[in-house]
Amino acid sequence: MGLNKKSVDDINVKGLRVLCRCDFNVPLKDGVITDTNRLTAALPTIKKLISDGGKVILCSHLGKPKGEPKPELSLAPVAAKLTELLGREVKFAPDNEVVGPNAKAAVDAMKDGDVVLLENTRYRKEETKNGEEFSKDLASLCDVFVNDAFGTAHRAHCSNVGVAQLKDTAAVGYLMQKEINFLGNAVENPDRPFVAILGGAKVADKLNVISNLLEKCDTLIIGGGMAYTFLKAKGCEVGTSLVDDTKLDYCKEMLEKAEKLGKKLLLPVDTTIAAAFPSPIDAPIETEVVASDAIPADKMGLDIGTKTAELYADAVKSAKTVVWNGPMGVFENPILAKGTLAVAQALADTDATTIIGGGDSAAAVNQMGFGDKMSHISTGGGASLEFLEGKELPGVAAANDK
Repeated sequence: MGLNKKSVDDINVKGLRVLCRCDFNVPLKDGVITDTNRLTAALPTIKKLISDGGKVILCSHLGKPKGEPKPELSLAPVAAKLTELLGREVKFAPDNEVVGPNAKAAVDAMKDGDVVLLENTRYRKEETKNGEEFSKDLASLCDVFVNDAFGTAHRAHCSNVGVAQLKDTAAVGYLMQKEINFLGNAVENPDRPFVAILGGAKVADKLNVISNLLEKCDTLIIGGGMAYTFLKAKGCEVGTSLVDDTKLDYCKEMLEKAEKLGKKLLLPVDTTIAAAFPSPIDAPIETEVVASDAIPADKMGLDIGTKTAELYADAVKSAKTVVWNGPMGVFENPILAKGTLAVAQALADTDATTIIGGGDSAAAVNQMGFGDKMSHISTGGGASLEFLEGKELPGVAAANDK
């Protein structure tokens, strides 16, 4: 499923006011941006619009101000950082109503190639409800709309869907295009063997992903907390490990589905156990590795074991495409990060196309220093999951077809 959407390469915005929705939802500590990855990811699209000679109006949400102005969630620090990264002024337009007197005056004063950043779109309560009034306000500022925010593409909000529907020209940016090409091709048209690795705590978060990927991949690998529900469904004693008893039948169904479709579904053969969940999360902890069907009644599994790490790494070696979403254990703890590290290492060492589906796996890969070894690291956790489920994303659907 390639992307049959108008992109920034299909339009020229010379002399036009272009509203560009980016994902500037960056982590802030005491007003300082602690990770600029999302800002850097937005630069190619912004630079293209500037070099066209467009009047570039940027907008984004940040955190969850819940429809009211929260000074600590202002985008002012983003404007300052972008000015630095772009090497040209990004003028910030502070308006509690986002499209207010400051924004209107700043846009009116723009010359071709100028850049303005609007205030946090979630200062407006209409934003998350896709309310018409705010969409019209945003549309009133621009001639053309460009969406480059994959991280919110799975939500229909004013700043990505509402405003797109009010403009004749609505295109996607480079980041959006890259996300959809990588994730879309991986799921619909992968080079095989195609191996999918799913981790994370809860089966419930991944129901549709498991089912959809079983149909598309050759091997599905399960790790993380959700593996224990699968192991219990197979009749293993899992001690005090995290289990969702309401999903046991579902796990049985998936094991049967894999068998029926002739797909490999790999579960941990051994597991790293401890007496309790580490508190605080990165505290030193006493662990041992036991077979998956030999977890003592008073112990809990917190990471895949050493044999499992080897098994999973081997499965990756012969793959041509690998998609990974979700850690193999409590990776925030150095002792319980070994499984996640082993998988990350295996992906770093392969020539296959490696796609990391946002969220915790992206954080883990970046923290462990493997970021530049992956073919693609998605910028959207929830959006990439819905994509892997085979859902249409409203933020993508709203753009013009070619």
